[in-house]
Amino acid sequence: MKYLVTGASGQLGQAVMRAIKRSGQVGVGTTSKTSEVSTHLTLDIRDAAAVVRVVATVRPDVIIHCAAWTAVDAAEDKKWQDLVWQINVEGTANLARAAREVNAKLIYLSSDYVFNGNGQKPWQADDKCYQPINFYGQSKLAGELAVARSLTKYFIVRTSWVFGLGGSNFVEAMLKLATQQNSISVVADQIGTPTYTEDLACLLVEMAASEQYGYYHASNEGGYLSWAEFATEIFKQANQAVTVLPVTSTSYMASKAPRPHNSRLDKSKLVATGFSPLPSWQDALRRYLRARQQFV
Repeated sequence: MKYLVTGASGQLGQAVMRAIKRSGQVGVGTTSKTSEVSTHLTLDIRDAAAVVRVVATVRPDVIIHCAAWTAVDAAEDKKWQDLVWQINVEGTANLARAAREVNAKLIYLSSDYVFNGNGQKPWQADDKCYQPINFYGQSKLAGELAVARSLTKYFIVRTSWVFGLGGSNFVEAMLKLATQQNSISVVADQIGTPTYTEDLACLLVEMAASEQYGYYHASNEGGYLSWAEFATEIFKQANQAVTVLPVTSTSYMASKAPRPHNSRLDKSKLVATGFSPLPSWQDALRRYLRARQQFV
């Protein structure tokens, strides 16, 4: 089986490329900048003709679409919103149309941000009560709809709180702050579950071998928690003597974009469909902290 992976130089794209290699299959990565990784193809997914050309040349069996604008706060700035839409919506639509032309499956990575984040009940994979509360969430939802309009052979995989090797993420932010401060204020009223890219990548490769198309939620097991509780576990496992000060979202002024309070994702559809659940987030964090020491 041959894969085309967009955003192959990002933290999830890198993990997907590693998972494909471990499986003994062929992975072709794309990146938007020629200077990033010389072994990847350069592809601007906003360029419809270029997308058609690359997909027709590679002729993948599966496209795993990891490329996205993920700077949530910057997406609230009107000067960036056209670009956000071009990448997350129009670029996704271009890939969906190209996938249809070569009869390829498409796996689209989405987010719990397509929901409004109200209440405490976990969001079901097939919930359609969309109501994104920030521009990033609007763009990811529009990307989902573009995929569903164009294809029947698709997986839409919503995830949350992603961390992985080779990228910026919450774990790295906390570890950096630990070198500067003895106490750190962390939001305690946003609830969800972290997702380790290495675990998610293995699931995506497993999905690609199936025909169980549709909507899925995927994050690590181990229960729901707040960002403050996640930070506490990070410092515990990293042997950092840092005090976590729980605060409310309204008192935390660093975020320009509103965040959902309820990022709980119900993952039961994964197991019901025969896919492997991800390991616990505590174990995932432990493995990440070990792996980052050797990662170059």
